Order: sequence, then structure tokens, then C-alpha cells
Amino acid sequence: MGRQVRRAGAVSAVVFGAVSLLTAAPAMADTSFATGTVTYMCSFPSIGQQPLDVRMTFTGPASVPAGGAITPGGIAGSLVFNATLNAVTFYASNRDGIRGTITTSLTGTNTTPASAEVTRLRIPEQIAPYVQGPRTVLFEQDTSTVVPTFGAGTPGQAAIGLGTTFRIDGALRQKDGTWSPWIFNCTVKNTNPAQNRAFSPAIPIT
Repeated sequence: MGRQVRRAGAVSAVVFGAVSLLTAAPAMADTSFATGTVTYMCSFPSIGQQPLDVRMTFTGPASVPAGGAITPGGIAGSLVFNATLNAVTFYASNRDGIRGTITTSLTGTNTTPASAEVTRLRIPEQIAPYVQGPRTVLFEQDTSTVVPTFGAGTPGQAAIGLGTTFRIDGALRQKDGTWSPWIFNCTVKNTNPAQNRAFSPAIPIT
């Protein structure tokens, strides 16, 4: 009799556990967030202020509770040197490669803080022969990248956006294999209406 009671108790525990698993809320998957093209004016050596198009993506929570954490992850993006910049920076100067790091400001709406910096986004070494037209340079988050955490504000929505400043601590490669440091300080281009720098979609705050 005692053996039957113990067995019944074990079966009840298994059934209860199975019901708990069935009724548990599913884990919330991350969402992909992306900007459109944002144009910055950058200080190119020898040719002065020139436009550089930037796009960026990250993954983050599909929603957060008020006061919860929003930490962008898997940050990646692209820089587009237009045809003229490509010709002057690479072809006319006998260069074929670039590498470096990026520091960019981020803004937050209905977040704390309202702005912060991402540092040491990596531009991996990219060597390619000159081709007429725009040149696209990729960048990404790696283990050395420092990413801020934003605190979600009041219930509603939060939005993360690219800030007004963007800095490239780069190096350009001559075709003989030597590298020269180049620093590009960039400020978002003033337009009317102002450019939309927000990542989409917004993040629901519950």
C-alpha cells in the first residue's frame, strides 16, 4: 500500500510539472532594429567636409517593463563613400584598403540617459581594388565594443536613434601594403526637414 502511495505521488509531481511547462509564458525573442540612411558631414583630409552615408542595425528586446534595461546588441552597419569620395580617397591616392574603429553617439526618447556613446565598433580590414562608383565599408560590434544600457521610462514607447556625432579612427592602406592613420570627425548633415535618425520599430514599454 505504501508503495502505491509513493508511486501516485511521483505521478502527480510529473503531471504538475508538465502542466507548469505548458502554462509558462514563452520567452520573448529579440527584435531587429534598423535606421534608414543618415548622412553625416565628415572632415576628409585634403578635401574638407564631405557627405558620408551611414546605416546601422542592432538587436534588442521586443518590449520592456518600465525601468527595464535596453542594451543594443549585435550592432552592425555600413558607411558609403560616394563615387567622388571613392575616387579621391582611394583611386587618386593609390589606396586599396581601410580598417579602424568607430565611436558614435546614440539618443534615447523616454529613456535614461537621454544620450550615450558606443565606442570601438570595429571596421574590419577591407582591401579591394578600386571600382568606379560608391564604395561600401562595413562595421560591426565585437568583444572590445563598449555599448551603453538605457533604462526604459514610463509605459508607452521608447526609441533609440543615431546621435549627431560620428567619429572614425581609421587607417588607409596604400597599394604597397603600408597603412596611414586617418581620423574622420563627422556631424549629422542639417536638412529641412531634419533627417530621421531613429531605429525602427519603437520599443513598447509595459
